[in-house]
Amino acid sequence: MSKIRLGILGGGGDSLIGIVHRIASGMFDEFDLVGGCFNPDPNENMAFGKKIGIKKKRIYDNFESLIEAELSLPIDERIQVVSVLTPNFLHYPMAKKLIQNNFNVICEKPLTTTYSEAQELELEVKKKDLVFAVTYTYTGYPIVREMKQMIKDGAIGKIQKIDLQYYQGWINPIIKDPKLRKTVWRLDPDKGGLSCCIGDIGTHAFNMAEFLTGMKIDKILADLNYLYPENLMDVDGTILVRFSEYCKGVIRASQIATAEENSFTVQIYGENGCFKWNQENPNYLYQLMEGKPIQILKPGNSYLSDFSLKSSKLPPGHPEGFFDAMGNIYNGVAKSLRKAQITNGSYPSINEGVRGMMFIEKVLESNKNGNIWIKLD
Repeated sequence: MSKIRLGILGGGGDSLIGIVHRIASGMFDEFDLVGGCFNPDPNENMAFGKKIGIKKKRIYDNFESLIEAELSLPIDERIQVVSVLTPNFLHYPMAKKLIQNNFNVICEKPLTTTYSEAQELELEVKKKDLVFAVTYTYTGYPIVREMKQMIKDGAIGKIQKIDLQYYQGWINPIIKDPKLRKTVWRLDPDKGGLSCCIGDIGTHAFNMAEFLTGMKIDKILADLNYLYPENLMDVDGTILVRFSEYCKGVIRASQIATAEENSFTVQIYGENGCFKWNQENPNYLYQLMEGKPIQILKPGNSYLSDFSLKSSKLPPGHPEGFFDAMGNIYNGVAKSLRKAQITNGSYPSINEGVRGMMFIEKVLESNKNGNIWIKLD
């Protein structure tokens, strides 16, 4: 069986997300990276493409030339799926043209910079019947997938509260210096879009809440912090969420949480017990039940579900991390492209990307209008 031909836009040089996607795409031996445009600078783009083994003729100057050249190739040679790893403002124009020319897409989050753009892409994907994934990476962790399955099977009973906290501190030393702020594209509305913190990490927490519970958040109330009056992008926020009258919770996200690294903590409370998980210690899922000792579940063990076990590549006791989680998303995309049977949740779909953009806009609307409750679509 031949490998799926992959192209990449962005992610060159020392880009963190670039190396994550390139390693992840090779984990299950499903993809062959054959072309791309990795950097807007022509010389750096060519040098990087050669460095990672791409043939010169398939190192493209821009995404338009990639599409044009690939369409001129026989169908059994051209790129089948393109990963979009660029800054946020380029997601929509790139993804739109790729879809229009029948390329499957894997796109970094947030899907676009506006909700309306995201809705437009979803309609185009449905018309073309293409595979489109949005990389909410944390849903790929084997033990997170176990938590999802156990919640579905009723392990902690009916869900009544969620508490998700995603704290980073990397913007804290930058935000204090107006000159430094201008060097960070995530703090530039023209490149980052409507939101910094909520658009970057808050959307992960929103997606995780819906992924794990299998429910849709109905209403939100948000309070954002911009820290300085001249700063145009949020860097911290607290969002009350309501699934229903009797199931509520909170999402907290910050990129000015001093000295924090990448602390994404998930707590799901049911009527009989709860689950706790932290991304910085991703191999440990804590299950607390009324009147019983704490249980610790770890990936790769035979007591886990098929969904979790099929997401593990290592025996128990071997750490599985961020690369592995992204690899599982790529594996889900590969199975979908091959029309193989897949478990629900094997990769985040474009609909999840659309809901993520809706969440971002509604959070901003709630904050702008005096921290009021806003109903989600």
